[in-house]
Amino acid sequence: MNNKVRRKKVLSSRAIATRVLSDVLGGKSLTDSLNNNHTLVADDEYSLFKEICFGCVRWYLQIEQIMKFLMRKSLAKKQPQIHALIAIGIYQLSRMRIKEHAAINETVKVCDELKRSWAKGLVNGILREFQRSKFKAFKSENEDMAFNSSHPTWLIDMFEKSWGTLKTMELTENNNIPGPLTLRVNTKFTTREAYLDVLAKVNIKASFTAYSDKGIQLKKPLPVERIPEFNEGTVSVQDEAAQLAPSILNYSEEHLILDACCAPGGKTCDILESEHKLGSLLSVDSNDTRLKKAEENAARLGLHGNFLNADLCKIDDWWDGNQFDRIMLDAPCSGTGVIRRHPDIKLLRKASDISKLAEKQFEIMSAIWPTLKPDGVLLYITCSVLPEENDLVIEKFIKFQKDVKVSQIEINCGISTKYGKQLFPEKNAHDGFYYARLIKV
Repeated sequence: MNNKVRRKKVLSSRAIATRVLSDVLGGKSLTDSLNNNHTLVADDEYSLFKEICFGCVRWYLQIEQIMKFLMRKSLAKKQPQIHALIAIGIYQLSRMRIKEHAAINETVKVCDELKRSWAKGLVNGILREFQRSKFKAFKSENEDMAFNSSHPTWLIDMFEKSWGTLKTMELTENNNIPGPLTLRVNTKFTTREAYLDVLAKVNIKASFTAYSDKGIQLKKPLPVERIPEFNEGTVSVQDEAAQLAPSILNYSEEHLILDACCAPGGKTCDILESEHKLGSLLSVDSNDTRLKKAEENAARLGLHGNFLNADLCKIDDWWDGNQFDRIMLDAPCSGTGVIRRHPDIKLLRKASDISKLAEKQFEIMSAIWPTLKPDGVLLYITCSVLPEENDLVIEKFIKFQKDVKVSQIEINCGISTKYGKQLFPEKNAHDGFYYARLIKV
């Protein structure tokens, strides 16, 4: 988000954060609400605004239980903005380094900005009650993993069923730690070593990623406008786990490649940066808004891609009949491997979504399989850590399609599963991803 497009202060950062949290609790994604509201925040309050928004969404399920402990009746339906404001107050008191009296007073003032002056006494009373009894409010639920980790119970149950209690504890802990900012170096312009020197000259601390040979991880996240040579296309923001896709796909310059569900275009751009004489690369996505973002990313990097807005399941609408040597399918999924970057997943996803997503993943893979040449490779990718969207989808596909062979993936991170590789979100490292490589025999 570019500082130059922000307007002068209209409301306080807490008032705008209240609007954002209210949007999320109403079903809107955190990303969409931030995009709609961030220009209203004054520059000197932007860091506070962002920390409140992400932190409160990240810990909302815990905060909600505390609010039930403190309040006789929920305000969520009748007064959603006051409900959100109280949650923001509790977040500040429990997890931010703000003096308690300042956090309470500034939060109460927001009632006037929201034209809810009548609620000042209520908000003040609830926050001061939490200030007095917050140890008791936390201790009352301290044996509950869902409460302690601020994850929905259904998701905790799925994690434990798949990976056991210890891995679930590690997984939920890492989900609540903001992910690092990782860059992919455009090797058409420079090398990792040279770009690390560029960062060092402006006192930005960074290091090479452990598994991607194009990755650089910053010690502290920065806005993209402060990243040297970003606008010139020298680097792109991309998690290390996603950077592994092209090497696992194992393509060569004469290959015809399909990037299915390509938006926002990170993997397409990576391939185009690497192979200047590529036979063909078709990048397809059904979401026109996200596809435009992919085109913008390619333009910033000086790349010329072939982007197409189409429904992959309707191959007659987009396929010309020439089979692909390689297909990269980054399937729509629950996003349970990237919760630390999108904490609203914990609030917006439901248990019933998982089976629907698995059906969609199977449907897309089945639809595009005929477009793959014999001996061609399909790389199935999700940013999920749930076997229901990963190994079990591959297992079902193998039973349905008889001309499929699983190819072993040789990477040093994650764990090997029956059909692929599962990466989990790691502290100060990559996100959660799943890869399975299938050969058409």
